[in-house]
Amino acid sequence: MSNHASLAFGGDPKAPVLVIAPHPDDEVLGVGGTIARLADEGREVHVAVITKGGLPLFTEEMTERVRAEARAAHDHLGVAKTHWLDFPAAELAEHPHGGLNAGIGALVRDLTPGLIFVTHPGDIHMDHQLSFLSTLVASRPHQQDYPTAIMAYETLSETNWNAPYLTPAFVPNVFIDVSETLERKLEAFQLFASQVKEAPHERSVNALRALATLRGATVHRPAAEGFVLVRSVI
Repeated sequence: MSNHASLAFGGDPKAPVLVIAPHPDDEVLGVGGTIARLADEGREVHVAVITKGGLPLFTEEMTERVRAEARAAHDHLGVAKTHWLDFPAAELAEHPHGGLNAGIGALVRDLTPGLIFVTHPGDIHMDHQLSFLSTLVASRPHQQDYPTAIMAYETLSETNWNAPYLTPAFVPNVFIDVSETLERKLEAFQLFASQVKEAPHERSVNALRALATLRGATVHRPAAEGFVLVRSVI
């Protein structure tokens, strides 16, 4: 990512970057290589994990294990700080939507990020869809300080399983070269040991490498991550 690209798509290059992850590991799957690249370039990258697993779907032991994995993965990528918002996992649709708007909104006001990455609205998981909507509410441009760039990312096993022609399709129009940070992304993903699957499962190292190769080949690069540009104010 050149300095020009940072200015065009990342707002103020001195402002923090915020990655919205409905669940731990979404951010590594979709933005891991870009997080590492931005951190290497001196950007302050924050990750907001929206939900926390709870009974009866998730035991406390499972939740704490995943959080420990997330901390290790984020340290490996160079994340400055992880924010845990603790909304109920897989139950955002039952939670008052105003509460989610307020939770993400407070974080956006506190950090004043120049660039936000968020899950795609066409993802099959309702938590992803609602996180996207609340992020847009929190980023409304009538505020004094608002994110001038927003990009939606893809999450294997969520984005690729939507209903063709019936839900919004993920058609990337921004490609970030992660050739030099792909291996760190894959290493960070493997630190989520409880989430890693064997190929040909989408949540496998092989699948993530294949997707990065495909996105890179689209723009004649060894590896890339693809995004849908939602907003860019220059």
